[in-house]
Amino acid sequence: MRYPGTICALTGTQYPLIQGGMAWVSDASLAAAVSMAGGLGVIAAGNAPPDWVERQVTELRAKTDKPFGLNVMLLSPYVAQVAELAADLHVPVVITGAGNPDAYVKRWKAAGCLVAPVVASRALAMLMERMGADFVIAEGCEAGGHIGELTSMVLWPDIARSVSIPVVAAGGVFDASGVAAAFCLGAKGVQVGTRFILAEECTAHEAYKERVLRAKDIDSKVTGRITGHPVRVLRSPLQRELATAEYGPDGAAAVEKLGEGSLMRAVLHGDKDRGSFMAGQCACMMDRIQPAEAIVRELFDAELIVRALSGASAMLEANE
Repeated sequence: MRYPGTICALTGTQYPLIQGGMAWVSDASLAAAVSMAGGLGVIAAGNAPPDWVERQVTELRAKTDKPFGLNVMLLSPYVAQVAELAADLHVPVVITGAGNPDAYVKRWKAAGCLVAPVVASRALAMLMERMGADFVIAEGCEAGGHIGELTSMVLWPDIARSVSIPVVAAGGVFDASGVAAAFCLGAKGVQVGTRFILAEECTAHEAYKERVLRAKDIDSKVTGRITGHPVRVLRSPLQRELATAEYGPDGAAAVEKLGEGSLMRAVLHGDKDRGSFMAGQCACMMDRIQPAEAIVRELFDAELIVRALSGASAMLEANE
């Protein structure tokens, strides 16, 4: 099945798929596996120093010559150095999150990088288009990690009709039906994060994967709204402590202090008490660990996508 009119022409990938940039999760091992499977694998810089990022890019390029992306977290203390490194390394796609990338876009474009900011509102998407972004990733609040307020069902079509550049749908996509829904709502591709935590090639701690596998529909919680940068995580001792601190004295400062290093503790060490297990709401519907290639194949199961799109078309025709 071909995907004309999608981001494939831009990214050079077989499928209109971007692997979500999850700090400490999205490393060279996972990104290379997704790129080799036909998607756009992504290394997440997160708060990591530039030398770690450079090692990951070098390792990925040793594994494959397929296109890949680098997610630059604009709140990182190393953002300026990582931004310059992305240009120096001629990273094919630079994805940005948690801020405005205006200070770096021209440098990236001059280096031949595609620029794709993650956005959570129409206004931000329109600003990114004016700034020169090649496409935007519209991330609904169902996603794991840093989130906005709008649901995917509202955000995706709102942004798709508000900008002329391609829109990639993120937040809640984990199977072929979700891919079909994204296409129906105007997206030209999808970004999938949480499901790739359960890829065999993902190097996250087994305790992290086990937490995702055991997640129930009531386990998804949002923390840190008081800081202005809310984060979706799975229920845990740390999450409950964060929820209490948020409404206490100096809530924002208390939340920031509790959260320092918590994602690293979860991903690298599997710390069940002090770790922050970031994952999207769709975690409750995942039940197995698979090779990245199998995940990509299932996401783009042609029969399921055609069936979903045909069903939507038939319903519309019946109502005409």
